[in-house]
Amino acid sequence: MEQAIKSLVWATDVDVLGPDHTVARRDGYWAVHSPSNPTYWWGNLLLFDDAPGPGDGERWARLFAAEFARRPEVSHCTLAWDRTDGAAGDAEAELVARGFELERSAGLIATPERLRAHPRASRDCEVRALSPLPGRDEELWEQVIALQLSQDAGENDERYHLQFLRARQRERRALFAAGGRGAWYVALLADTVVGSLGIVVTGARARYQTVDTAASHRRRGVASLLVYEAAQDALARQRIDHLVIVADPDYHAIGIYESLGFARAEQVVGALRKPPAAVGGCGQRLGTNL
Repeated sequence: MEQAIKSLVWATDVDVLGPDHTVARRDGYWAVHSPSNPTYWWGNLLLFDDAPGPGDGERWARLFAAEFARRPEVSHCTLAWDRTDGAAGDAEAELVARGFELERSAGLIATPERLRAHPRASRDCEVRALSPLPGRDEELWEQVIALQLSQDAGENDERYHLQFLRARQRERRALFAAGGRGAWYVALLADTVVGSLGIVVTGARARYQTVDTAASHRRRGVASLLVYEAAQDALARQRIDHLVIVADPDYHAIGIYESLGFARAEQVVGALRKPPAAVGGCGQRLGTNL
């Protein structure tokens, strides 16, 4: 039987990459490439079968350098491991000591029958899916970019981050335009985007992407409405057995997701050494700002 990625978090991380992404099995790890978006730190990485042990820091970094040697535009280094129990192994000594930052993430999963609306969800917003086709809903797509860019204002190299966001939007629109891969949703108040997220469907599993709420509309039930209504629309379009959300395990958004029927199922860890030109969280894998 062909080996597959075990973690739903990591598997759906791959699901949401652009149409030109590749995943290749090597000796003890997976090599993931996103040629159209070299600044996507979590779209160009090595995913190992187990947590790092003694000597793996130097060895893994060499493997990454060799894997991406022909792509000098990939100037970061992302290393992760296919464990679902949050085990970090010798990551502190082997990776953090070499300039890497650890990122711990919680994977929350819901089945369709477990989803439930939140009693305090916003009653003021309209939720709708955007057309992925060129020339359609362009003003709203631009508002999505502006909302995403505003979440990390002052923390990033804005030009670098904008390049990343536009590349990710092109990739997702291409997925959606192909049909059967989900949609991008916005919460509208009048004609203004006050919330935004994507749902990418692969087979019978769906992965949420970049759940954002405008700072001026947080704690008003916008995210609760958007997460639930987007799921209902996605389920009406196609069969989905599992819906996956990935979040910072210490961020308050997890409580919102749990109130909608999601349950914590995985804890995963990865390590990132950012490129010298990048500041803050450009190209981040997570994107939950509620």
